[in-house]
Amino acid sequence: KLNFSAPMRSKKWHIAPMDIFLMIIGCIMILVGIVGSVLPILPGPAICYAALWLQQMRDDRPFTSKFLIIWGIILLVIIGLDYIVPVIGTKKFGGSKYGVWGCVLGFLATFWLGPWGIIIGPLAGAFIGEMIYSNNTHIAIKAAMGSFLGFLISSLLKIIACMAMGYYLAMSIWQTF
Repeated sequence: KLNFSAPMRSKKWHIAPMDIFLMIIGCIMILVGIVGSVLPILPGPAICYAALWLQQMRDDRPFTSKFLIIWGIILLVIIGLDYIVPVIGTKKFGGSKYGVWGCVLGFLATFWLGPWGIIIGPLAGAFIGEMIYSNNTHIAIKAAMGSFLGFLISSLLKIIACMAMGYYLAMSIWQTF
C-alpha cells in the first residue's frame, strides 16, 4: 500500500535532484531484477526489493513499513520456493527419491556454473538419479522434465513478483509528479 499521508509538494513541480536520481536507479534495478528472474545468476526479486527500499531515501518516503515487511516476507517465500519447486516437479512427474535427491545434488554440484548450471544440474541430476534407481529411460526423462518444469514455474513466480514490485515503484513515481 502506498503511503498517501506523505507531505504534499507545492504546485511548483520542484523535485529534488537526489529524488530523481533515486527514481532512475530504482527503475534500472527493477529492470535488472526482471532479467534476473530468468537468469539464475542474478537474484531478481531481491534486487527489486532493494529498489523499493532505495525509494525510502526519497523526501516523500513512498512506502509504509508494513508494505515493506510484507514484501520482505513474500521475498523469503519466493526464495524458498525457488529451491523447492523443481524438487516437487520431479516428484509429481513420477520421480522416485533417487530422482528427487538427484535433482537436489545436481543443483548443488552445478549452481556455481551460472545459469546453465542451475538449469542443467537439476535436470541431469534427476535423470541420473532415476537411471540409478530404475534403469528406465522413459521414467528418467519424465522426472527430468518435471525438474525443468519446476524451474520454469519458479522463474514465472519470480517474474510476477518483480513485475508487481515494479508496478508499485512506478505508482510511487507517478504520485510524485
